Amino acid sequence: MTKYALQPIHYGLSFIAGKWSGNSVRFWVESRLRFIDEHANTVEDYYQCGSCKSESTFAEKDLFNEDNYDFTPIFGPENGIIYRRTAALNENYKSCPKSEDMWGGQLYKLKTPDSCVLLETTEAIRRATHDNIPLVAQTELVNAELGLRAIIEYPVKTMNIHDERNLYQVDTGPILLPDLTARQERVVDAISLAYVAFNVSHFADFVVEQPTPIVIDEQERCRIHHYSGPISLSATNRLFAVI
Repeated sequence: MTKYALQPIHYGLSFIAGKWSGNSVRFWVESRLRFIDEHANTVEDYYQCGSCKSESTFAEKDLFNEDNYDFTPIFGPENGIIYRRTAALNENYKSCPKSEDMWGGQLYKLKTPDSCVLLETTEAIRRATHDNIPLVAQTELVNAELGLRAIIEYPVKTMNIHDERNLYQVDTGPILLPDLTARQERVVDAISLAYVAFNVSHFADFVVEQPTPIVIDEQERCRIHHYSGPISLSATNRLFAVI
């Protein structure tokens, strides 16, 4: 564990609410990203919330927009992110407004688990899975040359277990994946949505939501935003049992 270690939150009971009186919206928190700049000695936390659909809020009828899209909000200390994912590739897929302009600012209603135990062996991971204990994972990425570090935290929605071979494999998402290969002026510009898989402590694989061609009969018909282009990164993975 590093000096930047995170105490896992309880993902079943953690929410972010808006301050705007016109819509005191409440979002369920689905993942968290701690972005650390060791050269600047700064730490920023970003919270990805559950996806919903484009809607006419509080209308008398026709609540869903006809040209509908997925809507995923992320909240950060200065800027947030809104992903709007339509059926076809759309130019406004990602926008990065000021956090204070997103529903009038945020109220963070985060719950800390009563009990949180680091699972240090595969046997302990398998046992917690079979005992139906909620699991939270942390995947830590580092670029020592640039002095950048990130801790991605998320509830494990899908866990694969092979008892006879003493194996496990996490497969879950979406999560917030930062690009640590280059410095960005704003952290939000380095963040993408991704899914993560790992079955050991020292690497993790990701598929990232990005423009992806749809090929039929060897011809590209169109492009959509889709999880594609698997990548494998050196990482430190931790699994916690939380109650």
